Amino acid sequence: MTARTFVQESAPPLMDPADEDLSLMLTIRAFELKLLELFERGMLNGTTHTCLGQEYIPVAMEGLLAPGDHVFSNHRGHGHYLARYRDPEGLLAEIMGREGAVCGGVGGSQHIRRERYVSTGVQGESLPVACGVALHLKRVEPGSLACVYVGDGTFGEGAVYEALNLASLWGLPLLVVVENNGIAQSTPTGRHLAGGIAGRAAAFGVEYRFTDSVDVAGIRRLLAPAVEAVRGGVPLVVEFATQRLGPHSKGDDTRSAEQVERLRAAGWYAGCVARDPERVGRLEGSARALVEAVAVDVAGRGLS
Repeated sequence: MTARTFVQESAPPLMDPADEDLSLMLTIRAFELKLLELFERGMLNGTTHTCLGQEYIPVAMEGLLAPGDHVFSNHRGHGHYLARYRDPEGLLAEIMGREGAVCGGVGGSQHIRRERYVSTGVQGESLPVACGVALHLKRVEPGSLACVYVGDGTFGEGAVYEALNLASLWGLPLLVVVENNGIAQSTPTGRHLAGGIAGRAAAFGVEYRFTDSVDVAGIRRLLAPAVEAVRGGVPLVVEFATQRLGPHSKGDDTRSAEQVERLRAAGWYAGCVARDPERVGRLEGSARALVEAVAVDVAGRGLS
């Protein structure tokens, strides 16, 4: 059996997100675009992986998480962090190595630690660690959970299966959010993943949910009962069929411009603009102004 490959080229139904949710989605997008601009201007070093096109996922999920939950992010994690903390200043300072950096400038774009949030660029690493945290939560803080964000490419790592096995055997409060954007770095999902993610969850007796929706409120309604069950020790894999508009990192994209443009036209942003251009323009203007002010401020600070 071959893997399902998701290439959204027609816009899914989109309900009007609340202003708070839409503003946060637009802020994440403005932040990612600003990073790419700063790289082009030679103001950043290293690399970065943007979540352009996927901003609605962490915004939707954050509405289902509690302050006491642990969040494990990955290399494409700026949206996860911003949805959790609404802290573009600290994150940009970290990426630029400036005063006020979340981790003193030693983590950069991919390796962030703050309270019960951690991100890593090592694919699959977070899952077994999250199992250990989930076991601790089950014993000491019942009702809390460990949420792990991974991509479809991470299912090539053995640690994923070890973690799912333990989570199922031990009844751990583990929530695995799969952002399946149909391409792992530069390899389409159908060329690196036999079968599908649903079958992998089923093999370990782990609950599974799938959505291709970009409706934040609808996603929360769909997932809320299953996430609540996670808190009681029923592990869950949630697969989002989504789209990555930017390159893997800041310049390595093997897709054609035409394909990316089709994805862009079918994304949540285009849908929101089509429904209410005035509202999007107003909120986006505020988001861009905020990120621009943050960029000017952080760039003027001393090194961390």
